[in-house]
This record gives sequence, C-alpha cells and structure tokens, in this order.
Amino acid sequence: MSTIVFVHAHPDDEGTGTAGTMIRAAREGHRVVVVYCTDGDPGDVPDDLAPGETVASRRRGEAEASAAITGTARVAWLGYADSGMTGWAQNHADGVFARAEVGEAARRLADLFDEERADVVVGYDSHGGYGHPDHVMLHRATLAAVDLAATRPRYLEVTMNRDLMRQLFIAATEMGMEGFDPDLRGDDGTPMGTPEAELHWAVDLGDDVMAKREALACHASQSDVKEMLSMPVEIFPLAFGTEHYIEPGRPAGMVRGWWLDHGVGQSA
Repeated sequence: MSTIVFVHAHPDDEGTGTAGTMIRAAREGHRVVVVYCTDGDPGDVPDDLAPGETVASRRRGEAEASAAITGTARVAWLGYADSGMTGWAQNHADGVFARAEVGEAARRLADLFDEERADVVVGYDSHGGYGHPDHVMLHRATLAAVDLAATRPRYLEVTMNRDLMRQLFIAATEMGMEGFDPDLRGDDGTPMGTPEAELHWAVDLGDDVMAKREALACHASQSDVKEMLSMPVEIFPLAFGTEHYIEPGRPAGMVRGWWLDHGVGQSA
C-alpha cells in the first residue's frame, strides 16, 4: 500500500479536483493525506456563523467533514494565509501564500512528505488550473518540495481537460443552458486547464462521482460551491466524473486508467 499526499491551496479545492481519486485510493487501503496551504479566510462569510466562529474555523471544519467522506487519514495545514484572487487587497498582505518564499514553503512541504514517508505527491499544473496566485505558488512550492524530500516521491499534477471542457461548454450552449467557456482567460492570462494532448492520466470515477459530490457539498458555505451543486444531479458526472493528471517524465499520451496500478513510465 502507498501513502499519497494531495496538496491543495484552499479548503474545497479537493472537492472539485481530486476527491474521487482520494475516495478510491482510501477504499483500496492506501493512506490518503491532504495538505491545505491556506485557511481560505477571504472566502464567503456564512450567514450562520456562531459567536466567536470565523470564516477560517468554519472552513477547517468543512475540510474535516470532507475528509470523513473521502477517507482521508490526515488533514494538515501549511500555515499560510489565503492570497485571494488576482487584484484583491489580500494579494499584498503579510503572510499570504502567494508572497511566500518558495524555498521556505517547499521546506515545510518536504518535511511533511518525509514525516509521512510519501510514496506519491499530487500537486497542481504550472498555472494552477486557472492562474489563481495561490495555485501557481502551490505548483512552484510542491515541485521544489518533491526535489527536497528524502523520500523522493512519485509526482503528479491534477489539472482540467481543456478540450473536454470545451465540448461540454458547446453542448450546454446548444441546449440553451449556461456553461463555462474554458477559453476565457484565467488570472494569469491563459485558458483554463491543459490540452488533452498534454495529459497523461484520465481517472474515470464511476459510482464514486456521487461521493465526490458529497465531499464537495461539505464546503457549502462558499458561493462557488453552491453554484456547482445547483447543476442537475444527473449532469454532475458529466462535469466532474473524470479527474485528469499530468505526470512529468511520462511518455506522451493520455491513458484512461488508474495510475496507482502503474509506475512511472509504465504503459497501461
């Protein structure tokens, strides 16, 4: 069995990105660990905050609830503040993740990888899917941490299949529904996700997609999550039923399969 460490920028990012993979890995007996680099403090303020409760504490509780569904054995926090979207006032605040020194953040992550004796680490693609400052920093810090780690874990990057997203957007538009155009420029000026030609793994979730939806629903204090959950239940598997990964160093070509069954460079 393997120990797999999933590194995410904010509470709820696992719900849209890797929750299905986490669920399957945990069910098969692997140790699943999730690291959140920030506490998500600039997120939406819930109407039902209890006296003394903060947005950060609510989101930590939501992350723990999600972990119970995904089978995650440990939820770890890297200790940085949320930088907010590009252009937000938080971008320039002290202690935000996007302003961290890469080497320092990488050292924190590498120490955690070594503590867990991580066999696999999952980070983000080079622009964090859509250019969010914290997502871009996560890519840089996680990549550096893998090089620092004594365990030398296998490394993958979760991303979105831009071509599939485009197909879904066109289909939704033709049916008179609202869709999301992946060719709109993200925070860093590039389209969303990664072209299919640059992907290595497509993990079809099967029935686990509805458990993924339950994990996402744990983060319902956030308006973007509420929006995603508002789509018809029967549509959710089309949008979120496959999780896509890049594996640097692997031969070109996207394989539909379970990457834990195959080592670096092995064919499916």
